[in-house]
Amino acid sequence: MRVSVVLLLISALVGGSVAYRSLVFPQETSTSYVEMIPQKPLSLKAFTLCFRVATELKGEREVILFAYRTPDFDELNVWRELDGRLSLYMSGDGVFFDLPHINALETHICVTWDSLSGAATVYIDGKKSLTKIYRKNHKVRPGGKVIIGQDPDNFVGNFDPKQSLVGEISDINMWDVVLWPIGIQELFDGKRVVRGNIFDWDTAELQMHGDVHVMDTVL
Repeated sequence: MRVSVVLLLISALVGGSVAYRSLVFPQETSTSYVEMIPQKPLSLKAFTLCFRVATELKGEREVILFAYRTPDFDELNVWRELDGRLSLYMSGDGVFFDLPHINALETHICVTWDSLSGAATVYIDGKKSLTKIYRKNHKVRPGGKVIIGQDPDNFVGNFDPKQSLVGEISDINMWDVVLWPIGIQELFDGKRVVRGNIFDWDTAELQMHGDVHVMDTVL
């Protein structure tokens, strides 16, 4: 089943709290995923990618958190690895961050990268990791699709249920620049000072496939 959903959420207030939408993936599957339609092509020499995620998956279990695939390459993937580390892959070997593990409590994650310096950084709940040098002078290529919930081993296909996201994800935003740490802290705090120019969760167009539930969440 394929359903197209446009999220039009202009910081709706519910009893003084901010309401937004989240995606719930209730079970392990090879058929449930969401395609996000970008506002502009992902031709990137820098980016900031942020989202909120929670999962009860434990033990040695990979979890795909964000996948951008072109016909020939995994252009930009973010994972929770078998050992719990967070990783970033761009068309080849990845870079790994030993950070607090994702669990059933919602975690706000931001990943930043800059081609000129190769600087790759992760923020967990607004707190910055050490900086690692990764894929200096690389460029993320356009012409692919962004998939939430599955890792496509070919162009939007060949999904492995043992890598699927089981849990909840929301507030997915992306920019074609590296945001300042204060901006990332404000995002963690729920503020919307700078709107994503690749993905803005408040207006994101989503194409739903399989057993995925769109839920209202109140902060």
